Amino acid sequence: MAEHPRYTPERDRLHALWETFIVTLVCLNLGLLLFDSLFMLAPIDQTLAVWLPQLHGFYIQRIHAHLVQIDLVFIAFFVFDVLFGWAVALQEKRYARWYYYPFAHWYDVLGCIPLGGFRWLRILRVFALLLRLQRLQLIDMRRWAIYGFVNRYYQLLLEEVSDRVMIKVFTRLQQEIGARDDLAQRLIHEVIRPRKQRLLDDLARRLQGMLEGGYHNNRGAIENYVSGLIHQALTDTPKLHNLRRLPLGERLADGIDEALTDIAGRLLQGAVSGLQSAPFQALARNLADQFFEAWLHQEDNTDLALEELLVDIIEVLKQQIVDRHWSNFVGPQVPVDQPV
Repeated sequence: MAEHPRYTPERDRLHALWETFIVTLVCLNLGLLLFDSLFMLAPIDQTLAVWLPQLHGFYIQRIHAHLVQIDLVFIAFFVFDVLFGWAVALQEKRYARWYYYPFAHWYDVLGCIPLGGFRWLRILRVFALLLRLQRLQLIDMRRWAIYGFVNRYYQLLLEEVSDRVMIKVFTRLQQEIGARDDLAQRLIHEVIRPRKQRLLDDLARRLQGMLEGGYHNNRGAIENYVSGLIHQALTDTPKLHNLRRLPLGERLADGIDEALTDIAGRLLQGAVSGLQSAPFQALARNLADQFFEAWLHQEDNTDLALEELLVDIIEVLKQQIVDRHWSNFVGPQVPVDQPV
């Protein structure tokens, strides 16, 4: 599949060269406007008149007097650049609608207006060019000291604004959960219930692993505990006391004790081994399904544990955001190979 011409490196480099030319004009134009603004100050005007009278006279007669016409020459290039860029965008089909271009490049369009307040918008072209050169890997702004400084405080500002927005959204969500019953029902029917089987399977797997691991790691202690319970129960049985008074009764009672202990141990081992059997899995799924439905079922006297759980979870998230301090903020380090 042929690559679209707008994505070819040659086309991008031509765009970058043209942008460089336009930005050079922007810098010259803004430099001229800045110098003329300073020239209008009396101390600077008088200093130039004293120290550089010929340059002062030349600037007054040839440049300052025709500054509007000179600025219009620059504007002619800028208008042509906007129209040319618009035509290229249409040819390359960059935007879904033909009239999107002037909105996407609003600073270029407003910079063509020959008014003082709009002229300074032309400096935004410099930043646009820097971003384009960064994407083409012709420069690496991330190695510039000023980029690290600006990026640090930009990330700080962005972090603070996003935190405020998140807290506002979380607070609104808590209010919605507490004030509207349908929101909790939507969470149940649209979030929890569609994942019911996965939740039950995960719970069953965790319980099975916990039971098997707990039994195997504590098998001796469990068997000793069960053996002690059986021995104590037999000791407390009056009929067994009568049995011990008979001839060979002591041996018979001890045999019963050992047999019951062995049976109990085998039952425990068989129960743990049978956790993976089909009958037990079916029984466990049936019980878990009933417990799940009973937990989600709500009546007038039902404790709203689910709503409180959601509200408390959101409160913890809010507190986590509030606990961040500006003094502890460390600007993110952008990897060298990561594009801007």
